[in-house]
Amino acid sequence: MLNHLRRVAASVLALLLLPAAASAQVKSIVSGGFRAAYTAALPEFERTSGITVTTGSGASQGNGPNTIGAQLARGVAADIVIMAKEGLEDLATAGRAVPGTMVDLARTPVGLAVQTGAARPDISSVDAFKRALLQARTVAFVDSTVGIYLRTKLFPQLGVAEQVAGKLSTGGVTAVAAGEADFTIQPLSELTNVKGIEVVGTIPAEIQYISVFSAAVVKGAAQPDAGQKLIDFLASDKARAAITNSGMEPIGRR
Repeated sequence: MLNHLRRVAASVLALLLLPAAASAQVKSIVSGGFRAAYTAALPEFERTSGITVTTGSGASQGNGPNTIGAQLARGVAADIVIMAKEGLEDLATAGRAVPGTMVDLARTPVGLAVQTGAARPDISSVDAFKRALLQARTVAFVDSTVGIYLRTKLFPQLGVAEQVAGKLSTGGVTAVAAGEADFTIQPLSELTNVKGIEVVGTIPAEIQYISVFSAAVVKGAAQPDAGQKLIDFLASDKARAAITNSGMEPIGRR
Protein backbone atom coordinates (compact mmCIF):
# COMPACT_ATOMS: atom_id res chain seq x y z
CA MET A 1 0.00 0.00 0.00
CA LEU A 2 2.82 2.36 0.90
CA ASN A 3 4.58 1.68 -2.41
CA HIS A 4 1.33 2.36 -4.29
CA LEU A 5 0.91 5.70 -2.54
CA ARG A 6 4.49 6.60 -3.35
CA ARG A 7 3.90 5.82 -7.04
CA VAL A 8 0.75 7.94 -7.10
CA ALA A 9 2.57 10.81 -5.37
CA ALA A 10 5.44 10.56 -7.86
CA SER A 11 3.02 10.64 -10.79
CA VAL A 12 1.23 13.70 -9.43
CA LEU A 13 4.55 15.44 -8.83
CA ALA A 14 5.70 14.67 -12.37
CA LEU A 15 2.54 16.21 -13.78
CA LEU A 16 3.00 19.29 -11.66
CA LEU A 17 6.55 19.69 -12.90
CA LEU A 18 5.62 19.50 -16.62
CA PRO A 19 6.15 22.78 -18.49
CA ALA A 20 2.97 24.86 -18.54
CA ALA A 21 3.11 25.05 -22.34
CA ALA A 22 2.71 21.28 -22.61
CA SER A 23 -0.90 21.51 -21.40
CA ALA A 24 -1.67 24.87 -23.01
CA GLN A 25 -4.52 25.33 -25.44
CA VAL A 26 -3.87 28.04 -28.01
CA LYS A 27 -6.68 29.82 -29.84
CA SER A 28 -5.78 31.21 -33.24
CA ILE A 29 -7.69 33.04 -35.97
CA VAL A 30 -6.31 32.51 -39.48
CA SER A 31 -7.27 34.18 -42.75
CA GLY A 32 -7.82 32.21 -45.94
CA GLY A 33 -4.54 33.05 -47.64
CA PHE A 34 -2.44 31.22 -45.05
CA ARG A 35 -5.00 28.57 -44.10
CA ALA A 36 -3.73 25.71 -46.30
CA ALA A 37 -0.14 26.04 -45.10
CA TYR A 38 -1.27 26.39 -41.49
CA THR A 39 -3.50 23.32 -41.69
CA ALA A 40 -0.68 21.23 -43.14
CA ALA A 41 1.89 22.36 -40.55
CA LEU A 42 -0.28 22.30 -37.43
CA PRO A 43 -0.27 18.53 -36.67
CA GLU A 44 3.53 18.49 -36.41
CA PHE A 45 3.48 21.47 -34.09
CA GLU A 46 0.89 19.87 -31.80
CA ARG A 47 2.76 16.55 -31.80
CA THR A 48 6.15 18.01 -30.94
CA SER A 49 5.05 20.75 -28.54
CA GLY A 50 2.24 19.07 -26.63
CA ILE A 51 0.20 22.23 -27.21
CA THR A 52 -3.31 21.86 -28.60
CA VAL A 53 -4.71 24.49 -30.94
CA THR A 54 -8.24 25.55 -31.81
CA THR A 55 -8.60 27.59 -34.97
CA GLY A 56 -11.08 30.20 -36.10
CA SER A 57 -11.23 31.95 -39.45
CA GLY A 58 -11.89 35.41 -40.78
CA ALA A 59 -10.98 37.88 -43.51
CA SER A 60 -7.93 40.09 -43.04
CA GLN A 61 -9.71 43.27 -44.06
CA GLY A 62 -13.09 44.55 -45.14
CA ASN A 63 -16.34 45.75 -43.63
CA GLY A 64 -17.99 42.43 -42.86
CA PRO A 65 -18.90 41.28 -39.34
CA ASN A 66 -16.56 38.29 -39.50
CA THR A 67 -13.31 39.98 -40.38
CA ILE A 68 -10.60 39.18 -37.85
CA GLY A 69 -10.62 42.75 -36.62
CA ALA A 70 -14.40 42.73 -36.14
CA GLN A 71 -14.24 39.45 -34.23
CA LEU A 72 -11.61 40.74 -31.83
CA ALA A 73 -13.51 44.00 -31.39
CA ARG A 74 -16.61 42.17 -30.20
CA GLY A 75 -14.66 40.04 -27.76
CA VAL A 76 -13.89 36.79 -29.61
CA ALA A 77 -11.00 35.20 -27.70
CA ALA A 78 -7.71 34.59 -29.51
CA ASP A 79 -4.07 34.17 -28.56
CA ILE A 80 -2.62 34.77 -32.02
CA VAL A 81 -3.79 35.91 -35.43
CA ILE A 82 -2.37 35.09 -38.86
CA MET A 83 -3.49 37.35 -41.67
CA ALA A 84 -2.49 39.69 -44.49
CA LYS A 85 0.10 42.14 -43.20
CA GLU A 86 -2.05 45.16 -44.05
CA GLY A 87 -4.83 43.88 -41.82
CA LEU A 88 -2.43 43.03 -39.02
CA GLU A 89 -0.98 46.52 -39.17
CA ASP A 90 -4.53 47.85 -38.75
CA LEU A 91 -4.88 45.69 -35.64
CA ALA A 92 -1.56 46.95 -34.28
CA THR A 93 -2.69 50.54 -34.80
CA ALA A 94 -5.89 49.73 -32.93
CA GLY A 95 -3.84 48.32 -30.05
CA ARG A 96 -5.02 44.74 -30.51
CA ALA A 97 -1.62 43.16 -31.31
CA VAL A 98 1.29 42.91 -28.89
CA PRO A 99 4.15 45.17 -30.03
CA GLY A 100 7.27 43.29 -31.07
CA THR A 101 5.52 39.98 -31.78
CA MET A 102 4.65 40.55 -35.46
CA VAL A 103 6.46 38.11 -37.78
CA ASP A 104 6.18 37.90 -41.58
CA LEU A 105 5.65 34.24 -42.48
CA ALA A 106 5.16 33.99 -46.25
CA ARG A 107 4.34 35.85 -49.45
CA THR A 108 2.20 34.87 -52.43
CA PRO A 109 1.23 36.53 -55.72
CA VAL A 110 -2.25 37.03 -57.15
CA GLY A 111 -3.42 34.20 -59.39
CA LEU A 112 -6.38 33.36 -61.59
CA ALA A 113 -8.24 30.05 -61.65
CA VAL A 114 -11.09 28.51 -63.64
CA GLN A 115 -13.38 25.55 -63.08
CA THR A 116 -11.69 22.22 -63.81
CA GLY A 117 -11.91 21.54 -67.54
CA ALA A 118 -13.14 25.04 -68.44
CA ALA A 119 -11.56 27.27 -71.08
CA ARG A 120 -8.48 29.03 -69.80
CA PRO A 121 -8.32 32.76 -70.59
CA ASP A 122 -5.14 34.35 -71.87
CA ILE A 123 -3.57 36.41 -69.07
CA SER A 124 -0.06 36.53 -70.49
CA SER A 125 -0.06 40.33 -70.78
CA VAL A 126 -1.85 43.27 -69.25
CA ASP A 127 -3.92 43.76 -72.41
CA ALA A 128 -4.84 40.07 -72.49
CA PHE A 129 -5.84 40.15 -68.83
CA LYS A 130 -7.96 43.23 -69.47
CA ARG A 131 -9.72 41.46 -72.36
CA ALA A 132 -10.40 38.45 -70.15
CA LEU A 133 -12.10 40.72 -67.62
CA LEU A 134 -14.23 42.40 -70.26
CA GLN A 135 -15.24 39.13 -71.93
CA ALA A 136 -16.13 37.31 -68.71
CA ARG A 137 -19.76 36.96 -67.66
CA THR A 138 -18.94 36.71 -63.94
CA VAL A 139 -15.68 37.37 -62.12
CA ALA A 140 -15.28 35.94 -58.63
CA PHE A 141 -13.03 37.26 -55.88
CA VAL A 142 -12.85 37.54 -52.09
CA ASP A 143 -13.50 41.00 -50.73
CA SER A 144 -10.51 41.14 -48.40
CA THR A 145 -7.03 42.59 -48.96
CA VAL A 146 -6.54 41.45 -52.58
CA GLY A 147 -10.19 42.07 -53.40
CA ILE A 148 -9.84 45.63 -52.13
CA TYR A 149 -6.79 46.06 -54.36
CA LEU A 150 -8.73 44.81 -57.38
CA ARG A 151 -11.79 47.01 -56.81
CA THR A 152 -10.13 50.21 -55.67
CA LYS A 153 -6.84 50.22 -57.58
CA LEU A 154 -6.37 47.68 -60.36
CA PHE A 155 -9.72 47.82 -62.13
CA PRO A 156 -9.72 51.65 -62.15
CA GLN A 157 -6.09 51.62 -63.32
CA LEU A 158 -7.07 49.39 -66.24
CA GLY A 159 -10.07 51.56 -67.04
CA VAL A 160 -12.55 48.72 -66.58
CA ALA A 161 -14.02 49.48 -63.15
CA GLU A 162 -17.49 50.37 -64.47
CA GLN A 163 -17.65 47.47 -66.92
CA VAL A 164 -16.54 44.92 -64.34
CA ALA A 165 -18.57 46.20 -61.39
CA GLY A 166 -21.75 44.38 -62.42
CA LYS A 167 -19.90 41.11 -62.99
CA LEU A 168 -18.30 40.73 -59.59
CA SER A 169 -19.14 37.85 -57.27
CA THR A 170 -17.68 37.48 -53.78
CA GLY A 171 -17.98 33.69 -54.00
CA GLY A 172 -14.30 33.15 -54.80
CA VAL A 173 -13.21 29.56 -55.52
CA THR A 174 -16.58 28.20 -54.40
CA ALA A 175 -18.38 30.09 -57.16
CA VAL A 176 -15.88 28.95 -59.79
CA ALA A 177 -15.95 25.28 -58.72
CA ALA A 178 -19.74 25.38 -58.94
CA GLY A 179 -19.64 26.89 -62.43
CA GLU A 180 -21.18 30.15 -61.22
CA ALA A 181 -18.25 32.34 -62.33
CA ASP A 182 -15.89 32.25 -65.29
CA PHE A 183 -12.83 32.64 -63.09
CA THR A 184 -11.64 33.93 -59.76
CA ILE A 185 -8.77 36.29 -58.94
CA GLN A 186 -7.25 35.61 -55.51
CA PRO A 187 -3.93 35.02 -53.75
CA LEU A 188 -2.27 31.99 -55.32
CA SER A 189 -2.21 30.27 -51.92
CA GLU A 190 -6.02 30.30 -51.89
CA LEU A 191 -6.12 28.57 -55.30
CA THR A 192 -3.44 25.89 -54.94
CA ASN A 193 -4.59 22.28 -54.44
CA VAL A 194 -8.28 23.22 -54.37
CA LYS A 195 -10.69 20.64 -55.78
CA GLY A 196 -12.88 21.70 -58.66
CA ILE A 197 -10.62 24.45 -59.99
CA GLU A 198 -7.47 24.79 -62.08
CA VAL A 199 -4.89 27.54 -61.72
CA VAL A 200 -4.32 29.34 -65.02
CA GLY A 201 -1.39 31.34 -63.71
CA THR A 202 -0.47 34.58 -61.99
CA ILE A 203 -1.52 37.98 -63.29
CA PRO A 204 1.13 39.97 -65.21
CA ALA A 205 4.06 41.36 -63.24
CA GLU A 206 3.23 44.97 -64.14
CA ILE A 207 -0.05 44.77 -62.21
CA GLN A 208 0.89 42.08 -59.70
CA TYR A 209 0.16 42.41 -55.98
CA ILE A 210 2.23 40.37 -53.55
CA SER A 211 0.39 39.46 -50.37
CA VAL A 212 2.48 39.03 -47.23
CA PHE A 213 0.94 36.98 -44.43
CA SER A 214 2.06 37.76 -40.91
CA ALA A 215 1.36 36.60 -37.37
CA ALA A 216 1.26 38.29 -33.98
CA VAL A 217 0.19 37.66 -30.41
CA VAL A 218 -3.14 39.28 -29.54
CA LYS A 219 -3.27 41.86 -26.76
CA GLY A 220 -4.77 40.23 -23.68
CA ALA A 221 -4.06 36.68 -24.91
CA ALA A 222 -4.71 33.95 -22.33
CA GLN A 223 -1.75 31.90 -23.62
CA PRO A 224 0.77 34.39 -25.02
CA ASP A 225 3.84 32.18 -24.50
CA ALA A 226 2.28 29.13 -26.11
CA GLY A 227 0.96 31.32 -28.91
CA GLN A 228 4.45 32.67 -29.49
CA LYS A 229 5.72 29.09 -29.74
CA LEU A 230 3.25 28.46 -32.57
CA ILE A 231 4.37 31.61 -34.38
CA ASP A 232 8.03 30.62 -33.98
CA PHE A 233 7.26 27.18 -35.39
CA LEU A 234 5.50 28.61 -38.44
CA ALA A 235 8.43 30.98 -39.02
CA SER A 236 10.97 28.13 -38.89
CA ASP A 237 12.22 25.59 -41.41
CA LYS A 238 9.85 23.05 -39.83
CA ALA A 239 6.93 24.71 -41.63
CA ARG A 240 8.80 25.44 -44.86
CA ALA A 241 7.45 22.51 -46.87
CA ALA A 242 3.86 23.17 -45.86
CA ILE A 243 4.20 26.82 -46.89
CA THR A 244 5.89 26.05 -50.21
CA ASN A 245 3.37 23.34 -51.13
CA SER A 246 0.52 25.78 -50.64
CA GLY A 247 1.77 28.19 -53.30
CA MET A 248 3.66 30.53 -50.98
CA GLU A 249 7.26 31.57 -50.45
CA PRO A 250 8.49 31.32 -46.85
CA ILE A 251 9.97 34.51 -45.43
CA GLY A 252 9.89 33.85 -41.67
CA ARG A 253 12.82 33.67 -39.30
CA ARG A 254 15.24 30.82 -39.95
